[in-house]
Amino acid sequence: MSTLHGIGVSPGRILGPVRRMADAIDSPQDTDASVRQAPGYVEDSTARLKQAGQAVAAGLRARAEQADPAGADVLSATALMATDSMLHKTAGKALAAGRGLEPAIWEAAETVAAMLTSLGGYMAERAADVYDVRSRIIAELRGVPAPGIPDSATEFILLARDLAPADTATLDPVRVIALVTSEGGPQSHTAILARALGIPAIVAATGAESIPEGTDIYVDGAAGTVCTAPGDEQRVAAQAFAARAPLEIFDGHGTTADGRRVPLLANVGGGADAGAAAAAGAEGVGLLRTEFCFLGRDTEPGHDEQVAAYGAVFAEFPRKKVVVRTLDAGADKPLPFLTDASEPNPALGVRGFRTDTGAPGVLARQLAAIAEAAAAHQAQVKVMAPMISTAQEATDFAALCTVAGLPDSGIMVEVPSAAVRAASVLRPVAFASIGTNDLTQYTMAADRQLAPLSALNDPWQPAVLELIRLTVSGAEAAGTSSGPIPPVGVCGEAAADPALAVVLVGLGIASLSMTARALAPVAAVLRTVTYAQASGLATLALEAEGPAQARTAVRSALPILDELGL
Repeated sequence: MSTLHGIGVSPGRILGPVRRMADAIDSPQDTDASVRQAPGYVEDSTARLKQAGQAVAAGLRARAEQADPAGADVLSATALMATDSMLHKTAGKALAAGRGLEPAIWEAAETVAAMLTSLGGYMAERAADVYDVRSRIIAELRGVPAPGIPDSATEFILLARDLAPADTATLDPVRVIALVTSEGGPQSHTAILARALGIPAIVAATGAESIPEGTDIYVDGAAGTVCTAPGDEQRVAAQAFAARAPLEIFDGHGTTADGRRVPLLANVGGGADAGAAAAAGAEGVGLLRTEFCFLGRDTEPGHDEQVAAYGAVFAEFPRKKVVVRTLDAGADKPLPFLTDASEPNPALGVRGFRTDTGAPGVLARQLAAIAEAAAAHQAQVKVMAPMISTAQEATDFAALCTVAGLPDSGIMVEVPSAAVRAASVLRPVAFASIGTNDLTQYTMAADRQLAPLSALNDPWQPAVLELIRLTVSGAEAAGTSSGPIPPVGVCGEAAADPALAVVLVGLGIASLSMTARALAPVAAVLRTVTYAQASGLATLALEAEGPAQARTAVRSALPILDELGL
């Protein structure tokens, strides 16, 4: 039996046949010179290219309407790329220089992707979107299906180098029973959306691309292993996982074995997402991503539009907490009316709260819309700002919230400086929420989208856990000197890992926010440990030499994980 090792990003034990992603669109050949020199060729080709881009964008937007909110955000952003003016102008120049239609858009995409790659960080990830859009436009021009997830009447395990965001956003968990990629990282679009869909998944599994089509393989999404010649042991494990009692019901009451309350909240990205989270028993919303109002458009959404969008979420949680994160634009979420795409390192640039400096007014208008929506509903609305680095920034944001009539203001702890200086940074606000995705990549200086850095970019890193501990102790210091202790929650993907959730509680985290699918598993595991036991496991993780050792030490002390297939 051959075993491949990757990074488990969504638990589950699955045995089934492999299906591969459809072949990519080949590099096109140029048309006959006489065709390219014919009168009106450039004008006609430019028009065809524009129509193809619009058709691709329309198709992606239609798929967005059927996707969950997280997937809809990705699809909308990709749709915007299909009509991107830079891409089309670059192709237009190639047409004017005598190139054929398909080579023109092919080469234009290479130029734009190279520019994005040179910027590094999150902008480099957008290069994959450019290539995805290029393939879709050429497929539209040729009148053939776009490359993507294979169509199948039976269940299969999807194998790919990596998935384009538009493909990941429309995975059908009824057919795709597991996902294995040879590239990608634990915080990539592929990983995040696989968790949201509840599909067992492994990323960065080197050698997976060599598995032949149709091969029966065994995937352990928790352990991060792929067995290419499964035996009886693996078949029994897969059967046991399939026969286990489903963990789909959460009673809406997160607690440890000794009765310590740990509210379990949901990360949502719109009204439909909020409805699903409420149906799953979420005790509230720990992260409302407001980017769903802004992405995929060239202008700032109007006041009434924002009020309606936020109100749709608030309506699902009467008398329950809803934490709204203000617009987190920049880096991998560029907005033409707000951010500068020419920044040399966007991940370290003007993003999140920092955009208010270069484009004052957008944040104030958003806060006004949130306040009006909150006044019309019974949800307990709280507002937090992303990418806060200093006490002055926290003070400035709290003042903006006060002016808007939103007294419950907080901050995201994503930058190491905010964790190290938590005692002063948290003093001006009422609460904090740790975004483990960004905190990890900034602590380890490791782009969360890069597979070669996936071992560094792991929330189990003891250095990251230490910063979480420092944030909690800093909050305690802030409270003892100026009033109530600001509670510290976690709303990053780490909260969805049941084993890591136990560690976070042991570090003093007051609440956990996650994808709705993770609520029941996390609740089930938390109920098996006392707070003292969680604290002991947190100490084990902090004292480990690295993330693998921390994960192994904690998981070995939680037999419930194996019993539940987690």
